[in-house]
Amino acid sequence: MIGTFTSLWNRVFAVLGRVSMYRLALLALGVLSVLALIASVFGLVAPTPGELLVTAVVLTVVCAGVDAAAQAVVRLPWRLESSLITAAILLFVLRPTLDPAGLAGIALAGAAASLSKYVLAWRGRHIFNPAAVGATVLTVVAVAVPSLGASSWWVGTPVLAGPVILLGLAVLVRTEKVRVIAVFVVAAVAVGVLRTSAQYQAAGLPVQIGDVLWPLLWSSPILFLGAFMLSEPLTLPPRRWQQFTVAGLVGVLVGWPIDLGAISLGQERALLIGNLLAFVFAFSARSAVKLALESRVLLTPTVHLLTFRARRRLAFIPGQYLELDVPHRHPDARGTRREFSIASAPEDLPLLSVAFREVPGAKSQSSYKKALAQISTGDALAVTGVWGDFVLPKKPTSAVLMVAAGIGITPFVSQLRHARLAGEDRDVVLVYVAAEAAELAFREELEASGVPVVVFTRDQPRDLPRHWLWARGVRLDAEGLLQVVPDIAARHAYISGPAGLIADLAPALERARSITTDAFSGY
Repeated sequence: MIGTFTSLWNRVFAVLGRVSMYRLALLALGVLSVLALIASVFGLVAPTPGELLVTAVVLTVVCAGVDAAAQAVVRLPWRLESSLITAAILLFVLRPTLDPAGLAGIALAGAAASLSKYVLAWRGRHIFNPAAVGATVLTVVAVAVPSLGASSWWVGTPVLAGPVILLGLAVLVRTEKVRVIAVFVVAAVAVGVLRTSAQYQAAGLPVQIGDVLWPLLWSSPILFLGAFMLSEPLTLPPRRWQQFTVAGLVGVLVGWPIDLGAISLGQERALLIGNLLAFVFAFSARSAVKLALESRVLLTPTVHLLTFRARRRLAFIPGQYLELDVPHRHPDARGTRREFSIASAPEDLPLLSVAFREVPGAKSQSSYKKALAQISTGDALAVTGVWGDFVLPKKPTSAVLMVAAGIGITPFVSQLRHARLAGEDRDVVLVYVAAEAAELAFREELEASGVPVVVFTRDQPRDLPRHWLWARGVRLDAEGLLQVVPDIAARHAYISGPAGLIADLAPALERARSITTDAFSGY
């Protein structure tokens, strides 16, 4: 059962991975907006078609304008996708209107949301969800000027619940936040049921759990808040346990709002508190660090190694990844930011290395790779953050199986180099898959680690180290993996490679003591 689920999960991820998480979020919100407009034509949602269209135009113009102006001041490239995502979220959070005073309030919220990305920020990264800031500012100001309107979260309606779930799941699978948001939803619903039941009992009314539960799921904004706001990568901490903690806290605060007098601690204020906790968790990692290119080396005919010098302190755990921003004109569907596993060890800082694969003459080369190829020595790129739980067990005595396909070797290079430099003696077996022997990257570093390596290539590699083995005649599928690693049941399995390969190996990997995956879909 676990193997089947892992297989399905990674095949879905492989499809969604063809689009950047930011563009996918924008597409999902765009589809949801169109569905909401259609529903409004038939009177199935509160706003009218005119209110929706005019409010959407105001939010788009204000958010895009403020972002463009702010980014010109701080000399950053204008990111239209970011502006449109903020505007689309606010469309569902605020109360659409045609009233001039209400539209002024809409504009105020949009401006506050966009400005928060630059004013309420730490070293180039915003601390709070912009849409939540905008809605909160409007709610606070509206206490003195009620005509400006307030947040309404009208998206919480049964008509939109199904689309929110389906579109939200697509975003969460792409960002690998399904389990995190599930914790939030469970906490919010459980606390909400408890709160409502307590209110019923205090009023002497009978309580039917179903009558309380279903409105919380289908007629509240919990699902939208989790899928499109709480899941924002830039306002979540880097480690999974930290993300679960933040999700649980926000869920409790959403399920049982705290009365603050004129306003209550509702959805957006609860999210802001969660964002603040996330910032505390990841204070050292929550910064946009500039990296200056030191060198570019061709490790194999297709694998490039880029070594940078960090201009500011950067902390990471071997196995984690960073997001590298390469602004360029006319980006394709994958956008201008990519995740790279860090190939160097923490001991190498301030030098930091990443690797990527590029097939010479490939017609389907992404705009990002083309831009990355133009980077020269001394040029600076921005790292928006460090994330990931693809880290080895804390106990060095735990036996580990590493399975790497192609460029998926990079996190293991970082881990093995760190173990060697730190003097850790780990029981590791590495299975390394490459199209051909010439594509085995980092051979010297892997040989220096001293771990046994099983190589899967079409042709026989030359001059293999004594502790390396070419899996002659063995096909790397679930059965083949069990054949070359017969003690897999005693090992913690880590696999880094294309989602399709992870899906194929799932029946064998499920026999391991644990499975940790680092799937990627290419770029």
